Amino acid sequence: DRVFLDLGSRSTIPDILGLPAAKPMTHVEALDLNRLPEHVIVLGGGYVGLELAQALRRFGSAVTVIERGPQLAAAEDPDVAQALLENFTSEGIKVLLDTQVSQVEGLSGQNVRIAVENGHGEQTIEGTDLLVATGRTPNTQGLGLEKAGVELDTRGYIKVNERLETTSPGVWAMGDCAGSPQFTHVAFDDFRVVRDNLNGSSRTTRDRLIPFCMFTDPELARVGLNETEAKKRGTAYRLAKIPMTGVLRAVTLGETRGFVKMLVGGESDRILGFTGFGAEVSEMMAAVQTAMLGGLPYTVLRDAIFTHPTAAEGLNFLLESVPARARQHPA
Repeated sequence: DRVFLDLGSRSTIPDILGLPAAKPMTHVEALDLNRLPEHVIVLGGGYVGLELAQALRRFGSAVTVIERGPQLAAAEDPDVAQALLENFTSEGIKVLLDTQVSQVEGLSGQNVRIAVENGHGEQTIEGTDLLVATGRTPNTQGLGLEKAGVELDTRGYIKVNERLETTSPGVWAMGDCAGSPQFTHVAFDDFRVVRDNLNGSSRTTRDRLIPFCMFTDPELARVGLNETEAKKRGTAYRLAKIPMTGVLRAVTLGETRGFVKMLVGGESDRILGFTGFGAEVSEMMAAVQTAMLGGLPYTVLRDAIFTHPTAAEGLNFLLESVPARARQHPA
């Protein structure tokens, strides 16, 4: 027999005094709302929290985002986080960074009071609704997986190898519960890995080039390394970066907020990564991702003839700004 575990995950409810009793919304309840909240307090400045915060604000709710870290979208580069912050602030969304929540009182949907502390001291934030978006918890507890020989890691995710096989023969795990990046497109690729291997192929999750997108307005798109990751790894790179005013598609749309940037090898023309924050940058990212999968140097995209005015055309202008390689002087 074969068993396939596709158990998914759920919103994590942090261990904060009074939070469970307040019955906060998660993304599930937020998407089912049939009323307009007066003031939504969002716990968490990650992808889900930011997407929903902006949507609710545009529907007409007052919105406050509370993030315990020093920036929004913790995995992104500081310039991306700053652009997000400025964009949210311009739309009237209040953002509190480096802020710890100590206690929650009241009932979401009626009245809630959030006691917080940050560099400005202690204060109480009052609102009508509370939305929790602080991460995900895999749905792996209470199922008796250990009795079947299926081991979990310290975070509760199912241990799998690069073929998504668990520690129990004949049992596979896919998607969120297997610790894969939590996107629908990644879960679908997990399925393809398992399906193809069962049909005689040799496919793995090793070195997958996974795109990341956050659908705020403007949207965020990233594939490969960003500057933060490159610096952490000690990877030398050259940086090309232009504002969206240099992307003619953005100009024609009248949506010129943001920027795009690409990391190119310090001593080669290899594309290391792309990040965009702007209108239709996910379409530009798809072209870059295809080039990366094909092992093409950045010069191929730089010199390509892209249709005017499409988002991809912006790559011509972006890649004209790649700095020259450092000249090697004889010792």
